[in-house]
Amino acid sequence: MSDFFDKYFNVKKIAESKREYKRQMARVDALPEDYRFVFKEIQKHMWMFAGGDGMGMLQIHYDLIDLFEAGAAEGKHVLEITGEDVATFCDELLKNAGTYTEDWREKLNKSVQKKLGGKSDE
Repeated sequence: MSDFFDKYFNVKKIAESKREYKRQMARVDALPEDYRFVFKEIQKHMWMFAGGDGMGMLQIHYDLIDLFEAGAAEGKHVLEITGEDVATFCDELLKNAGTYTEDWREKLNKSVQKKLGGKSDE
C-alpha cells in the first residue's frame, strides 16, 4: 500500500512533476506556430489513451518536444517530421506507452481465455 501512496500521493513528487511539466510546456511555447499546433493536437489525441499514472505518456511528449525542436532548428516543416498521416505517427508513439486500449485488449483476451480455457491446438 505504501508504494501506492508514494506513487500517487507523494506531495514532493507531484510538485516536481508539475514544475517539470511547466518547463516542458514552455519549450513547446517557444516552437514555431505550426509545430506548437501539431504538438497540442497530438497531445490532446494521445491523452485520450493514457493509462495508469500518465508518466509514460509525459515522457513520450517530452521526447516529442526534443524531436520537434530538432526539426525546427533544421528548418523542416512539421509534417516532414510526423508525415502527412499524423494519426499513424501518434499510433507509433503510443506503442511505447501503457494505454487504456492496451488494458482493454488484455481484459478482453483474459475474459475469453477464462471462459473458454486455453488456446486450442487447431
